[in-house]
Amino acid sequence: MSTDTNADQVSAAGALLAIITAHPNLPAARVQLQPMPVPGTYEWAWGLYIALQDDLSEFEQWRQALDLDPARVEHKHHDTSAWLTVTGTHSGAPVGLFGFYAFDADDER
Repeated sequence: MSTDTNADQVSAAGALLAIITAHPNLPAARVQLQPMPVPGTYEWAWGLYIALQDDLSEFEQWRQALDLDPARVEHKHHDTSAWLTVTGTHSGAPVGLFGFYAFDADDER
């Protein structure tokens, strides 16, 4: 993906504005505009990386607000780090939602 101007980020910024305007009471999340794969294609576009820490109920609130399919949520972990992730689109921009939390590897045994 070759991005030469800020204009290429307008769709992602507009999606963020649409989300926070429609859902002003969502818990604050760390949001980054960054190039992301467009779901269902081999293309990349500027999208939203949305991350929440230590509270999976906040992840679920965001997932519902973004209308992302619960069946597509994936659970991943490495050592003592774990996260839920789901991707999709919102207001025409790709979105990646991540919920990070502490993981006790002994619980997996």
